[in-house]
Amino acid sequence: MTTFQRARSEEQREIRRRAILDAAAAMLTEMPVAQVSLNELSRRVGLAKSNVLRYFESREAVLLELLDVALRNWLTEFDTALADTADPTAPATDRADRLAALIASSLARQPVLCDLIGAQAAVLERNVSPQVAAEYKRAALANVGLLVGSVRRQLPELDEPGAFRFVAAAVMLTGAVWTHAEPSPAMLTAYQEDPELAALRMDFTSTLREMLEVHLTGLLARAPH
Repeated sequence: MTTFQRARSEEQREIRRRAILDAAAAMLTEMPVAQVSLNELSRRVGLAKSNVLRYFESREAVLLELLDVALRNWLTEFDTALADTADPTAPATDRADRLAALIASSLARQPVLCDLIGAQAAVLERNVSPQVAAEYKRAALANVGLLVGSVRRQLPELDEPGAFRFVAAAVMLTGAVWTHAEPSPAMLTAYQEDPELAALRMDFTSTLREMLEVHLTGLLARAPH
């Protein structure tokens, strides 16, 4: 734990702000979003809770910024992987399936990002000011635009509105599937004790891939020719 003196310059304020984000990011590697508390974050970063709130208006504001960072990092990795595996000569259906598989498999390697996406609408956007909400949504739109571009390079058969609809669905499906694929300890015990119930447990990667494949198939069928 680091103990900070009062920040007296913009540079010092930025150091404090980065320390808060780094501490929260470290916590997310140890625990789910639901267990990240402002009290523990303050203790780890070496600031009083009131001082943490000088830099971020709430726990949710911290996590929204981390979500934006995590999403941008994933987009860079995803775009590189997509370029490496692209085959423009393949049929559109094959390219769509490859796109769905790559999204699902790459997101499966980003559990913190998936957990943040799963908490975004129901939790993270509920305790922030209109200013923070607008800043986050502007950043989210920029990220969505990048992903729309990647999708259209892989599937030029989709126009921009169609690619946008797919990206929006992919984000929502990621959050929904993640929450179901990461059951509580009680649910895990129930699955282990009753094989019939275990059939209800979702595998994140395969479930998300199948849902994205179905969605893309529908969008391609309805795409203007």
